[in-house]
Amino acid sequence: MSLIFRAMYRFGFTPWDSGVPPPELKELIEGPQARTPGKALDLGCGTGTNAVFMTQHGWDVTAIDFVPRAITKAKARAAAAKVSPRLILGDVTRLEELGVGDGYSLVFDLGCLHAIPQARRDAYAAGVNRATLPGADFLVWGFYAKPNFVTNARITQDELEHLFGASWDIVRAWGGEQPDRFPGRWYHLKRR
Repeated sequence: MSLIFRAMYRFGFTPWDSGVPPPELKELIEGPQARTPGKALDLGCGTGTNAVFMTQHGWDVTAIDFVPRAITKAKARAAAAKVSPRLILGDVTRLEELGVGDGYSLVFDLGCLHAIPQARRDAYAAGVNRATLPGADFLVWGFYAKPNFVTNARITQDELEHLFGASWDIVRAWGGEQPDRFPGRWYHLKRR
């Protein structure tokens, strides 16, 4: 999968990269029930759109992606916005090795977990658990069904409950109600 993402960035074909933070994240950051800024972890940050957005709103952001071209673009985006999120080139299933630390009150994942091979998902969950505080929010989006014959990425609510159920509650799951659209869903989890 990593070769596919690297190639897509190389050729500039990144349909997931709108350059605009999703309304679901904006609601957590700016909405009526906005979270108090703290430490945020952006897993699979791509070109840094959401890391920059959170940093602009007072969050201390650590953002990780495994594609060098994505991190290079994220650094340029952050510099243009005159903010300094911590941008790391690395594997989100190895958070401890990357030295991200702990104390995070927000984790954001826009389509990263659903693309991680099954054999590495437990490591991803363990890293998120080590890095977060009780009461932390985890906002994750992923395909709940294969969107086409090429893409294998998917994560179901049952799998999220299996991976995170010992330490997290699913507060809300939404999206995917329109069958003519991509079969994607948002999940908001809260750390116990």
